[in-house]
Amino acid sequence: MDTLRKPAMWLGALVGGLLTLALTSLLFLADQIAGLPFIPFDVFDYVSRLLPGALLTFGIDMMVDMIIGFNLGETSTAAKSAEQLMGLGGFLALGVVVVALFYGLLNRSKTSARGLYPGVMLGLVSGAVMMAVSMQVNLTATAQEGVQLVWVLLVFQLWGLAANWIYNMLAHSDAKSKIDEETGETIVVEALDRRQFMVRIGGASAVLTVIGAGLGALVGGRPGEGKVVGELPASDVAGGLPNASDNMDPAPGTRPEYTPLDDHYRIDISSRPPVIDSNEWRLEVTGLVDNPISLSLQDLYDKFDRVERFITLSCISNRIGGTLISTTKWSGFRMQDFLDLVQPQAEAVALKITGADNFDEYVMLDVIQSDERIMFAYEWDDQPLKQKHGFPLRIYIPDRYGMKQPKWIKSIEFVDAWAEGYWVRRGWSVDAIVNTTSVVDTVATNSILKDDQGYVVPVGGIAYAGAKMISKVEVSVNGGEWQEALLRRPLSELTWVVWRYDWRFQEGDYRFEVRTYDGDGVMQSLDSRGTRPDGATGVHSKKASMPTVADLENPPEPEV
Repeated sequence: MDTLRKPAMWLGALVGGLLTLALTSLLFLADQIAGLPFIPFDVFDYVSRLLPGALLTFGIDMMVDMIIGFNLGETSTAAKSAEQLMGLGGFLALGVVVVALFYGLLNRSKTSARGLYPGVMLGLVSGAVMMAVSMQVNLTATAQEGVQLVWVLLVFQLWGLAANWIYNMLAHSDAKSKIDEETGETIVVEALDRRQFMVRIGGASAVLTVIGAGLGALVGGRPGEGKVVGELPASDVAGGLPNASDNMDPAPGTRPEYTPLDDHYRIDISSRPPVIDSNEWRLEVTGLVDNPISLSLQDLYDKFDRVERFITLSCISNRIGGTLISTTKWSGFRMQDFLDLVQPQAEAVALKITGADNFDEYVMLDVIQSDERIMFAYEWDDQPLKQKHGFPLRIYIPDRYGMKQPKWIKSIEFVDAWAEGYWVRRGWSVDAIVNTTSVVDTVATNSILKDDQGYVVPVGGIAYAGAKMISKVEVSVNGGEWQEALLRRPLSELTWVVWRYDWRFQEGDYRFEVRTYDGDGVMQSLDSRGTRPDGATGVHSKKASMPTVADLENPPEPEV
């Protein structure tokens, strides 16, 4: 005898969550072992491409607010982790909704057959949609496209069949009947206990999830950074900094003048950076040029004179005092030398530069022709670009925020008109000129110095004006007069400047403000303005409570 108890949609949602967790784990394992698509990140990247610029910016602002509010670490690293968590959470939620709706549709069906045909269709449609999404945005899969297609269809087919099979087990129970000896009535004894069955399903899902995620993490690379296939060997690390002889020491607690490579901020439009084989990569140059050409990475080393520059790069979404700004040594070749090779035609007005992540930006040809500092870079810190930083090629344009400077460059097309690039289309600045800004990094109350007149508190930070340099930095304490700070010689005309102000100690609570002037003597904007669309402006400050004189004269004994 067969009984029918159709499971509610909430039960379908639970099943969807359990199965999607296991599916995510299997996809991750296949991604790490075989270079197959990791669909959760692909779905997140695809959806983010479709969002209106204002909504996308709102989401970014909310995320940054939480990172800063909860002190979750360096902004770009924490934001990338948050993006990946949102991708995983969104994919899980999608699985929950789809299976819940699937159960709802099955409940409306008039047939009570145990067939798996609906599950076959669910898996086939889901797999086809996910593969279509992946083909548009995936940057990390290295397996052959045919293998990717078969894998995605297969794993979603299993997911759909599992959802259907569990539905059948929940909806139908093989029941045994017997006759009650006292009443003579037929009694149906249900063989399936739903609660125990769901516990078993949950346990199986947990085991698959842990095994898949654990093995994937064990055999794979560092999550979120992608892989470089066939990367060129690294050069020797750069020697001493060009301003090593400067006798102005930064105040204790000032950020490093030269950013450690792994700490350099990273903002891009994808959950993970592209996986690029350096042996197969080519820079394709097309459009209005007399010499269209395809250049290998070795060609870039051989055909162009090497140039090296110390450069500070800042993100347009960096808030006043934020961490989305870094300094390192860039190596590559001049864009003007590149123009000499390809010979732009008279009709050419701009270059459309496209990255492997499908990020695109337009650079006016006359800007390149007027500034010999514009360069293509293939190395940072005397080693090939890390995958997360744009391997194998990126551009640098002085005085512009990072949003105008594509990474993972794969093609350059010379065109007869300028057009809006990726972020400009989403409502950000057309020109993205760097705003002059200054930051108080530290009020070093733990490093107070004593001299003949008493005590001084080192205060310090950085000032930056793009390619306009810095001529002066001033500090105000509790709204008092502005006092000039000392400046350390910068690494180059394209980097930030480290400043220091030794404040004469007084007990109490104080607020230290800073302002700066660019190389032409123009003071930074004091008006407080948010990042969108042209970058943040305003005065940065830091509060500090001073110890008492007694504490300074009688410091506690150091712990043994």
